[in-house]
Amino acid sequence: MKTFITLISILISFYLIGIIFEDKVKIPEESIRLRVVANSNSDYDQQIKKEVALSIQDEISNIITNEDNVKTAKNKLKENIDLFDNKINNIFLSNNYNKNYKINLGLNYFPKKEYKGVTYEEGYYESLLVTIGEGEGNNWWCVLFPPLCVLEVSENDDVEYASLVKEVIDKYL
Repeated sequence: MKTFITLISILISFYLIGIIFEDKVKIPEESIRLRVVANSNSDYDQQIKKEVALSIQDEISNIITNEDNVKTAKNKLKENIDLFDNKINNIFLSNNYNKNYKINLGLNYFPKKEYKGVTYEEGYYESLLVTIGEGEGNNWWCVLFPPLCVLEVSENDDVEYASLVKEVIDKYL
């Protein structure tokens, strides 16, 4: 009986820990993010933002896929700024989009973001930031290095996070 009570106590502890920590997503300290900020929240500006984000993300994944060092990854991004600039320029030209844009690789500010119950803390993060036009629209971002762009944070995408401990306890209790 004592073993059973101990086992139940441990399971309840794991369950409570799972509830407490299930909404926390930890982005590694040594990471590089990609953030694209739209000119505005108009449908057209948001469409351009997504096109830019996906194009840059695809190009970057080709460049740093096999990297395991953040400094090397950052250097490769720096070496390819002109490539990213050309990609964005081509998107703008093909869409007859007459806005300016800025590209900055370095420490850039990310606001606090609550998304699907997950809090991403505000702060300055190593990142490649593309600001389109006035930069007053919703933004899109992901983690480029290590490659975690599956954690895209966009206003229209559904992302779900789960606690393995909570799932196991739910399954057996």
